[in-house]
Amino acid sequence: MIILAVLLPWLSFILRGKIIHGVICLVLQISLFGWLPAAIWAVASLLDDRNKARIKELNR
Repeated sequence: MIILAVLLPWLSFILRGKIIHGVICLVLQISLFGWLPAAIWAVASLLDDRNKARIKELNR
């Protein structure tokens, strides 16, 4: 999933159910300069979601 977040950040958001974030990311990706921030944002969001799930699991 991390490779997908780097190559197609907007698709990574859409597959995780964050449609609005996916659209914003796609708009960012349209420019060449926006690709790197979009990829970083997608990877950071993916890792944050994973960490939140782990913390939730540990709290049980």
